[in-house]
Amino acid sequence: MTEIASNLAAVRSSIAEATELSGRPAGAVRFVLVTKTVDVERVREAIRAGAADLGENKVQEGRCKAEALADPAVRWSMIGHLQSNKVKDVLRFAREVQSLDRLSLAAALEKRLQHLGRPLDVLVQVNTSGEPSKFGLSPESVPGFLRELSSFDALRPKGFMTLATFTPDEAEVRRCFRVLRGIRDRALNDAPQGAALGELSMGMSGDYRWAVEEGATIVRVGQAVFGARPLPDSHYWPGVAGTR
Repeated sequence: MTEIASNLAAVRSSIAEATELSGRPAGAVRFVLVTKTVDVERVREAIRAGAADLGENKVQEGRCKAEALADPAVRWSMIGHLQSNKVKDVLRFAREVQSLDRLSLAAALEKRLQHLGRPLDVLVQVNTSGEPSKFGLSPESVPGFLRELSSFDALRPKGFMTLATFTPDEAEVRRCFRVLRGIRDRALNDAPQGAALGELSMGMSGDYRWAVEEGATIVRVGQAVFGARPLPDSHYWPGVAGTR
């Protein structure tokens, strides 16, 4: 077994254990493998080990990898901030956008999806930490946003996503997760989309077990499988033509 395959198995086992401890059935938590800055060959190795649900933070990187791998069994999600002018490119590979955070982006997605004649699963990103450096709606603006979102026919809101405060303080991280869970629980009863809004995407390599224990239905894990990332802003993904 390769190191990536071993790490993948370890993360799956850890998710399963945390899911059981949270009193939920096996398979209740979806594992999105984050491939940010990971070269194509290592992603291919993860796919051979059974990974089929992949997430990318950057549109160009995701599109290049999806085209290089050309694997119809793989489902790609856009999990990073999405600029409206990148909508056409993101819809070339992503079957889900987890970072819907404004009406202008919803309108751009809707327009392109109507042209393509297909729907798109989306998660509403919420800034539960309150940090100005993070994208996402404020918690108090979510109900109004969901009402506005009900007019977009091609968008299928499935729930919510957040990034917790980046801190070793477990209480603070769990607080962020509980804020999102509270938003979801209220939306299930009050939002026009109702019962469709069940998903909670929260938790990454450093805190995914806490997230599962707090009710996450999706975790986004990369470094626990692939190891530490290279320096930020290198914009080079070995194995993908045309990048540097």
